[in-house]
Amino acid sequence: MIELKTAGEIEAMRESGKVVAAVHAEVRTRAVAGVSLQELDEVARKVMADAGAGSSFLGYHPHFAPTPYPGVICTSVNDVMLHGLPTSYRLRDGDLLSVDCGAHIDGWHADAATSFVVGTPQPADLDLIATAELCLAAGIDAARPGGRMGDIGQAMSVVGRKAGYGIQNDFAGHGIGRAMHEDPFVHNEARRGRGLPLQIGLVIAIEPSLMAGGNDDYRIGSDGWSIVTGDGSRGAHVEHTVAITDDGPRILTLP
Repeated sequence: MIELKTAGEIEAMRESGKVVAAVHAEVRTRAVAGVSLQELDEVARKVMADAGAGSSFLGYHPHFAPTPYPGVICTSVNDVMLHGLPTSYRLRDGDLLSVDCGAHIDGWHADAATSFVVGTPQPADLDLIATAELCLAAGIDAARPGGRMGDIGQAMSVVGRKAGYGIQNDFAGHGIGRAMHEDPFVHNEARRGRGLPLQIGLVIAIEPSLMAGGNDDYRIGSDGWSIVTGDGSRGAHVEHTVAITDDGPRILTLP
């Protein structure tokens, strides 16, 4: 069932979105060579606790995963594109890190992801991240009343395909509100004019993920959680929670 949110409910989600943005800002500051992914997870936990927010991720147990999720953020490094566990791995100079975070306040969730390079960047990594961000911007711009869900996926895929990157379409965007994952599913690649009508009050997480090698294949890592590029190339993942309003798309997870 798809639940349209009232203006007041969207404002409540915005409060959760501020916490998610604060987590991203603090984690990005702390993500330097030598710091472990577990340590970054502890940073995120403190930001949430200080804000009086709960984690949308901790204990989450989807059907494909062998165990409940153990952290409050996903920390995906290099060829791990999505759902990377916050392990004891210590970041190295030049690592491409994607951080995904979900938080809730008073039962309302928000979800966002960002990708960046730790230390010295390679131009290819910067191009990959920049293209993922352009995909996200195009998808958000297409999230307007009167359109269709397929317009979002089509807008994102045009940008990613033109740049020659691979796109996976199984782990993508979703409705969000009282639960982290709600209907509808938001494809990373779709056909314009197809799918659910975009209505005022619909709130969705839009989250393109790209693979540098141009291949669409991926695999699930040995931990049962990590989504790894099939060709071993680097991946980038970005995301915002977006409300469709009569004034157009409103991003709820900005600082």
